[in-house]
Amino acid sequence: MKKVLKISALVVILASLTAPSAMAGNDERRGTAGASELLVNPWARSTGWGGVNVANVRGLESMFNNVAGLAFVKGIEVGYSNTILYGGKSGINSGASMNAFGLGIRVFEAGVLGVYVMTMSFGDIPVTLEGSPEIGDNGTFSPSYMNINVAYSHSFTNTIHGGVLFKLVTESTDNVSGSGFGIDAGIQYVTGENDQLKFGIALKNWGPSMRFDGTGLSLQMIGVGGNNFTVETRKAEMELPTCLNIGLSYDFLFDKWDQRLTVAGSFTSNAFLRDNYTLGLEYSLLNLVQLRCGYIFQPGLLTGDPATANNGLHAGISVDVPLSKKDGDNTGLTIDYSYRTAAPLKGTHAIGASFRF
Repeated sequence: MKKVLKISALVVILASLTAPSAMAGNDERRGTAGASELLVNPWARSTGWGGVNVANVRGLESMFNNVAGLAFVKGIEVGYSNTILYGGKSGINSGASMNAFGLGIRVFEAGVLGVYVMTMSFGDIPVTLEGSPEIGDNGTFSPSYMNINVAYSHSFTNTIHGGVLFKLVTESTDNVSGSGFGIDAGIQYVTGENDQLKFGIALKNWGPSMRFDGTGLSLQMIGVGGNNFTVETRKAEMELPTCLNIGLSYDFLFDKWDQRLTVAGSFTSNAFLRDNYTLGLEYSLLNLVQLRCGYIFQPGLLTGDPATANNGLHAGISVDVPLSKKDGDNTGLTIDYSYRTAAPLKGTHAIGASFRF
């Protein structure tokens, strides 16, 4: 496994060097990739500052931002998060939501194994037909997405951590379905007298193309002679939405009340979208309460022409509840909440909880 992680780390470093020319935020390819849900963060804690914590993400949520951060799970961590996308039923007709459940277990002295499942549902969407376009006359259908992720992260030294994640992507409706496979890899570097300075790189959603199949892609037709025949739509392959995240963070530490102020920045190079630039702040008091905010900037955002809705201002709060008074015992419960603006849609709310022991 160490050899696999070293190869993954090399791939990430090479990708970071070639990203400006190979990816370069190609907006002309917008809409041509599949599995766009892979770009939507389902975790409440990291979305509170726009996922800017590529360099300093820790625990379960790192399996989305930068899998290298999974190496910081000390024992066992279990987490769940629910996201109401774009205002839920108040924002769009059917209501869209995401659920994520994750588990991280330290299996070796320097290695952590993790798994998380993300599901996305869209409620009941009315069916409209060419000969019957009225809403409500043809019933409804319910698309569903599911991603299953398995990861392993390793601490090579006290300063260098790396990880690799394998993901299975499935999307389906009543009569059409598709599946794909992808790989994430990431590294984090920690330095400074008190580990204040952190740097991270993560390559996400690299893998073969996916395609849809099913009876919904065929059409019954009647020929000139009155004979029935079936026409099947030609299926096009879709690439996964590959992206490269590069992040940097610095902690300002204050002895009084164990205060910490973290300043973080990240750059996301998208293969099928415009690039993103994110800045964020997180304030921690007594290691019990954290307040955070972030801003995701994308070319076209200020002129009213954003490529995606997941940009702009993000904010969140976390409350840590220690469940043990023993020194060095990490047992505790964390409650997280975040809010994301999503112009021109309504905002996105997420709430989550994690338990560590």
